[in-house]
Amino acid sequence: MSTCPRRLILGAAAGATAATALPLTATTAARAADRQEPSTADRKGPWAAVPDPVPVPLDALYDNDGVDTASARGGDFDGSGYTFPGEELPAGRVEVGGVPFRFPAPAAGTRNNVVALGQRLDLPKGRYLSAFFLTAASYGDVSGTATVHYADGTTTSAGLGGADWYAAGGPLSAPYRYRPDGGKDEHRVGIGVSEIWLDPRREAIAVTLPVTNPAVADKASLHIFALSLQPVAEGRALALRGPHSTASLLEPSGAQSVEATVVNAGTVAVLAADGVSVTVDAPGARTVQPARIRRLDPGEQARVRVGIRNGPGTAPGTRAGGTVTVTGRGAQAAAEEAMLTLGTADYQPTETSLAAHQAPYWFQGAKFGIFIHWGVYSVPAWSPVGKQYAEWYWDHMQDPAGAVYAYHRDTYGEDFAYDDFIPRFTAERFDPRAWVELFRDAGAQYHVLTSKHHEGFALWDTKVSDRNAVRMGPRRDLLRELFEASRRYTPELHRGLYFSMPEWFNPDNPWTGHAPRNPYTLRPVPYTGYTAGKDYVHDYQAAQLLELIHGYDPEIIWCDIGGVNDSVHVLAEYFNHAKNRARPVDVTVDDRSGTAFHDFTTPEYTTYADTVVAKWEASRGLDPFSYGYNQATPDSAYMSAEQVVHSLVDIVSKNGNFLLDIGPRADGTIPEIMQTRLRETGAWLKTNGEAIYDTTYWSRMAQLGDDLRFTVRPDEAFYIHSLVAPGPKLTVEAPVPVRPGDKVTMLGHDRPLTWTVTGGALVVDVPEAARRAGRYAWVFKVEWRVTG
Repeated sequence: MSTCPRRLILGAAAGATAATALPLTATTAARAADRQEPSTADRKGPWAAVPDPVPVPLDALYDNDGVDTASARGGDFDGSGYTFPGEELPAGRVEVGGVPFRFPAPAAGTRNNVVALGQRLDLPKGRYLSAFFLTAASYGDVSGTATVHYADGTTTSAGLGGADWYAAGGPLSAPYRYRPDGGKDEHRVGIGVSEIWLDPRREAIAVTLPVTNPAVADKASLHIFALSLQPVAEGRALALRGPHSTASLLEPSGAQSVEATVVNAGTVAVLAADGVSVTVDAPGARTVQPARIRRLDPGEQARVRVGIRNGPGTAPGTRAGGTVTVTGRGAQAAAEEAMLTLGTADYQPTETSLAAHQAPYWFQGAKFGIFIHWGVYSVPAWSPVGKQYAEWYWDHMQDPAGAVYAYHRDTYGEDFAYDDFIPRFTAERFDPRAWVELFRDAGAQYHVLTSKHHEGFALWDTKVSDRNAVRMGPRRDLLRELFEASRRYTPELHRGLYFSMPEWFNPDNPWTGHAPRNPYTLRPVPYTGYTAGKDYVHDYQAAQLLELIHGYDPEIIWCDIGGVNDSVHVLAEYFNHAKNRARPVDVTVDDRSGTAFHDFTTPEYTTYADTVVAKWEASRGLDPFSYGYNQATPDSAYMSAEQVVHSLVDIVSKNGNFLLDIGPRADGTIPEIMQTRLRETGAWLKTNGEAIYDTTYWSRMAQLGDDLRFTVRPDEAFYIHSLVAPGPKLTVEAPVPVRPGDKVTMLGHDRPLTWTVTGGALVVDVPEAARRAGRYAWVFKVEWRVTG
């Protein structure tokens, strides 16, 4: 694994965005503003018109100048003198995800955003469903609690946050930022959308912002550029947001997916009897799999997928205008026009073409995977516990002031080179069937093996170097053995591969700046098995990735570090290879291939504090701070099963996946403590997995306080996860979507529980038998009655 500073130095994508990057200039913003909205005059029957969102002026509160132009300088967005380029951002009205905002115009000396320091923003008095903020953060992702004030003196709270502007993209993005010296820093920066819920039953009058830091260097601050409010409609009303085509395929039809978000913007619940469905009408294509909504309470959202198929004569990749329509009760409820790509043409080696790709639906629903760090570093397997990654042993050896430098000298001697560990990497007790059956028993849905870490030692039979596990060390194709066992014994698991883009000491492209050498004498040592003189990117890095793609068919390629690359060509080949099989397979790639494009972001040994709508995956080891096996770590220091479950629940509630790492020993055995933790996690998932797999985040909030998290199974159920043992009564002071006729149970107990709604809070009676039945996290299921 990498550490963040290394990754940022090499310019790979880091952090998270609130939505897929959509570069937007003033010209395209004007076009969006001029777009004609579908007429509401033809709405008939029971559906009320949804009021337009209300932009709220923030000019009087702006206290930071974060946008410059080449001719108007002097701003300082982040406290270090960097600013957004005004030439690449809109000015005036701009629509993002179907919501109009008033974006401040850049001008010399003009402030254009407010830094969240607990200010009170007065609102036009009214009843609203949501407040949408255009946000960005400096020096890291930021989230805090916003408080909504109502005319009756009550309040509600919700998480409000922003992604680091230096992450790759955002709904509003720019390809560079201005440096303090006036030049351009050629790195994409972005602004995202953060939505908080408001109680539509009460008249809102103000919002108090979270308290973050002032805009100073090295401290995380939340910046707000614009605010819009969505008023509630009286009666039955549905709104449609963000319709767009995708390259994803739906099961079982294999149809192309068009996605959109449907919002119940009214005061009446949508039920199965309303017959609500979503279809697409586009010249050259037809709807073959409508999306249906059987339950959507007031203020709730549903992200839907409509299946379309091209008609005769419509070539894959054809661009056409279409209409996405929501109907119910025999009438149109909402409609939006959108430019659609009909069918998926072959990907081209450009970031624009690759941007049509997204994380597959299987990946979005899988939620839990197992990471495996296994290589030559598994032989010494040592670093200070909780302080350094053990798989970085070779790199840590280079630091005379570091603990590994002294440990290696004292344990192996100064003349013992790192590559002398290769013969000791034997894998003699490697049982691939036992591995994959353990992963299955842990409740994981996929596994990701390190095919090659930064040490450059490949675990497969690579043809471009003898530095691999077939030519030396184990003399086995470890990767093939694992994948074959997985396909045979656990075919339900998806298979992925980690791949380090650079290598620390590769003579043709040393990431550290020098070829391998003795760290004590500084004399050169061999890079065992490698013949220098290659074009590192094309003849080695890209060649190895293509070997993996064509020889092993991974469903995930988990790149690391970034740096020099030819990833646009490699990824285009990867996606086309998967798409053009007799039976197409949806594959995915992370954000560390060295390009701005990615399917998901990858925080490591950390998570996001709030929901991130763009897909993400958090990874960490069972070890307190290592992915590779560290023999110095005592069993007591590993994550407990409770910690694993709490991490999983927290991550899933915020739209993430959890990739939990194990580090096998050099002989191929998995330490017993790791096996125990995985099996304990699997036992919890066997009971509670329905609240994890194939669920979505709750659009209102991810959590309430420290102890409650929420997930949703669309059209079926709402789940409340209590991270502490509940008492005789569980009180949830949040707008839980529950109605008379719904059934509340606790997973693992399953008998109906008595419940009431008192003062807007759900109160559930929890008998002693139910409390005893739970462990680690107690999951309460609100099973929706959707038949009427």
